[in-house]
Amino acid sequence: MARTVKVAITGAAGQIGYAILPRLASGEVFGHDVRVSLHLLEITPALKALEGVVMELDDCAFPLLDDIVITDQADVAFDGINWGLLIGSKPRGPGMERGDLIKENGPIFVGQGQAMAKAAEDVRVLVVGNPANTNCLIALSHAHAAGVPRDRFHAMTRLDQNRAQAQLAQKAGVKVAEVTNMAIWGNHSATQYPDAENARIGGRPVPDVIGHMAWLREEFIQVVQQRGAAVIDARGLSSAASAANAALDHVVSVESATPEGDWFSSGVYSDGSYGIEEGLMYSVPVRSDGQGSWEVVQGLELSDFAREKIKATEDELKEERSVIADLLA
Repeated sequence: MARTVKVAITGAAGQIGYAILPRLASGEVFGHDVRVSLHLLEITPALKALEGVVMELDDCAFPLLDDIVITDQADVAFDGINWGLLIGSKPRGPGMERGDLIKENGPIFVGQGQAMAKAAEDVRVLVVGNPANTNCLIALSHAHAAGVPRDRFHAMTRLDQNRAQAQLAQKAGVKVAEVTNMAIWGNHSATQYPDAENARIGGRPVPDVIGHMAWLREEFIQVVQQRGAAVIDARGLSSAASAANAALDHVVSVESATPEGDWFSSGVYSDGSYGIEEGLMYSVPVRSDGQGSWEVVQGLELSDFAREKIKATEDELKEERSVIADLLA
């Protein structure tokens, strides 16, 4: 075996963790010549449930699963890791406003960001726990204060990208693989902007293929923005399998060179591209070199409609940042 990848998963006993762990351990993500060491972090009351998850992983007898560490201490979970999948966060309760949720989850990501000082030099981090962009900004600020480069942190908007691609494929009556160049701009929230104007179906611009701009600018955007709520309404529980799948898609996209002419979406630390304020965790189209580094795709044409949507989600992220300003390093 060429190497071992150490992966930390927070909230590992939860539904997303339950869906993601077997796929990580199987070799599907990092390849079938790479061993995987799982570092599983949970809150103390959930450790017993986590032990049951570990029993199931043992019973799967994955040949590539090197070892499993279970803990309720972030310093232990993040020690020497190459990847951190920060899934665990407190869900919104009845009557809780988004601002309340942000303040509740913020301290969790302060501690986890500080604990990233013990990670390997090549660590990459994906924040899944909501509100993902702002949680990621908190963790990044503290990790960066400890010497971790800002470009190692991502907030997950791949689920939104996958949802948008599926909707476009269904509308056009094509396979989802034919939908490329799908960009999600901004926040993983109901203000996000799924950019059909720059997307492609079979290499052709989506508006040319679908020919229904009113649908693309109204129903399509609303369906993608509200998909998580629709899943909860239908299932009684939040997205788990699709969120786990999107997280793994993101890891593969960072670990692999992006196909020529395509991109994927990720919430990254804004450098001012497209006039977006610096210092926000803002989703943009990016390309990976397959070695862990990425760059923002430049030069995309944006209509006045798109710019208005991009500004609205930027304003929401600025407001969220103001809520947690005292939690930033």
